[in-house]
Amino acid sequence: MTEITASNAQEIEDKEHPMGNLGTPASNAKHGERALGFWFYLMSDSIIFALLFANYEVLINGVADGPRANEIFEIGRAAQETALLLLSSFTFGMITISALSGKRNLALIWLVVTFILGAGFIVLELLEFKELIDDGHGPQRSGFLSSFFALVATHGLHVLFGLIMLAVIAAQMLSKGLTEPVLSRLYRVGLFWHFLDLIWIGIFSIVYLPGIL
Repeated sequence: MTEITASNAQEIEDKEHPMGNLGTPASNAKHGERALGFWFYLMSDSIIFALLFANYEVLINGVADGPRANEIFEIGRAAQETALLLLSSFTFGMITISALSGKRNLALIWLVVTFILGAGFIVLELLEFKELIDDGHGPQRSGFLSSFFALVATHGLHVLFGLIMLAVIAAQMLSKGLTEPVLSRLYRVGLFWHFLDLIWIGIFSIVYLPGIL
């Protein structure tokens, strides 16, 4: 059996890490530590969303003579929101590929496209909230609606923070170029963005689809 030495293990780790071989071993180790810290943050965020999902499931029948999910949700709008976020995941992948290839202008173009897709998602979500509240189906109407707004709005706030991160990364690309620290931050923002897509797939599958079907 071939013995894996410490140096071989480090080489394997570098190849698996998107930032591998871009900097010195010391700087890669530093970026790796930051990425690990960000993974811990995402795990803590996962716990928050798990609690919000559980809260929604517990209160789904607590309508207090108000509307049920199948009376207020629209599959068309939810599908549009899903398409925008999934497409933004693809365009974020193109940002990463372009940036790692040293193509700053192309990365910025994909970044703008990703920002527009994310902003479109936020607009659709705000329109949904406005229509629900205008129809008297605000979060104070019932336990079901409170849990719905808590879950979906929390995800929406995360997307908004993601857009702010994209704007900051764009400013850093313009002012500093595709430096190693900028690429490292881009990697962590990418983790955050794809994490939000996964959470939305959960929302679409657990909140919207069962409510409509």
